[in-house]
Amino acid sequence: MNYKEALEHNIFGIISKSAKALELDTYVIGGFVRDFFLKRGTHKDIDIVTIGSGIALAKHVSEQLPNQPKVQIFKTYGTAMLRYEDIDIEFVGARKESYSENSRNPIVKSGTLEDDQNRRDFTINALALDLHKDRFGNLLDPFNGLKDLENKIIKTPLNPDITYSDDPLRMLRAIRFATQLNFDIEKASLDAITRNHKRIKIITNERIVTELHKILESKRPSVGFLILEQTGLLQHIMPELTALKGVEDVEGQRHKDNFYHTLEVVDNSAKHTDDLWLRWAALLHDIGKAPTKKFNKKVGWTFHGHEFEGSKMVYRLFKRLKMPLNDKMKFVQKMVLMSSRPIVLAQDIVTDSAVRRLVFDAGDYVEDLMTLCEADITTKNPNKFQKYHNNFKIVRDKIIEVEARDKVRNFQPPVSGEEIMIAFNLKPSKEIGIIKETIKEAILEGDIPNDYEAAYNLMLKTGKALGLKQI
Repeated sequence: MNYKEALEHNIFGIISKSAKALELDTYVIGGFVRDFFLKRGTHKDIDIVTIGSGIALAKHVSEQLPNQPKVQIFKTYGTAMLRYEDIDIEFVGARKESYSENSRNPIVKSGTLEDDQNRRDFTINALALDLHKDRFGNLLDPFNGLKDLENKIIKTPLNPDITYSDDPLRMLRAIRFATQLNFDIEKASLDAITRNHKRIKIITNERIVTELHKILESKRPSVGFLILEQTGLLQHIMPELTALKGVEDVEGQRHKDNFYHTLEVVDNSAKHTDDLWLRWAALLHDIGKAPTKKFNKKVGWTFHGHEFEGSKMVYRLFKRLKMPLNDKMKFVQKMVLMSSRPIVLAQDIVTDSAVRRLVFDAGDYVEDLMTLCEADITTKNPNKFQKYHNNFKIVRDKIIEVEARDKVRNFQPPVSGEEIMIAFNLKPSKEIGIIKETIKEAILEGDIPNDYEAAYNLMLKTGKALGLKQI
């Protein structure tokens, strides 16, 4: 069948003319073709495979384009890339690959289109459309990838054990595609992932994290993390999560399975935020429960200090996975550390003082924190579910009221350290810190308003109590 409508963008006509000029059989393959049949909208990445030199084709195409965009060349793999309008186009010569046991980087040789389609990870990514002038838009589908798209199946073109062992990153890609597209992984393929899960150890953490990000950014991240756990991959990647799995029963007292609870929280958060790092916080909010779990005969299972322990574990996890140790990590740490604070407020009488402290500590992230805590409501009791959400609404309303009146978000002391030094003729000393802390606590407790005059008067009073003389 012919699918010229997939190739309406003028770039394909230009590539077709260049391919004819160089006498190269050329095809568009992979994600662009897959997403055309899935009706997933405009694709910003296009993969072009040619029987010959992809670099030569890229250079020729560039010469035909306005402003002749720069061609990036990767000689090792015989690939080239250029950017046209808002599209990244990669050109590669058709090739066949062979792998060594300890690396996912293949030994590459020139090959046919069949060789190139054989090396693709999944049948749905082996679909190709011909760009030859006389065959423009013809579909080449040697593995019935179109049928697999219709049946929503992820399967490999060749033996899945070989496909996954050669390049173990494909195991994560299979799970990621299943999560993103709401597809099933073919049983033979899923079994092969389970058999080969230890091979993931040869993949760099950076590559692994890229796939984890895409799973977390999906509509229902739990789908991917469940498969990661079931196949044994998660134990290698994030043992902090698999440690949460299971329920213990002592003297008839049980605790919930914190692994499955975590996945529910992640899915709940995905309904209300696209923020990747807030979703990371949802995924990691309970990781401190495994090392802090204890049984007390009087009160049952406890997880005292799990938020503090969890926030420390976030740093170690980010460092191990080579994730950024920057403000993103600190945000996730803060969310994990504070993840129970609004919950406690929602269970008690909501005082102005408690809300002021919550806003003071959360700062600009108070809305994110509330979103996380509401996602943490996973009770199946409809009355409790409604009650908890109603209580959180009270907390949210109180936050708005208190913030409008007291302005403690990103709190700055009304009286500076320099003013205290001038008032009492002080050099830097612990007394300045004591005075500033007294003023801050008085404002948070509601003993004085958050304004200059009240703070200045308390400064004088506190200084006098410390034996300081005003000049």
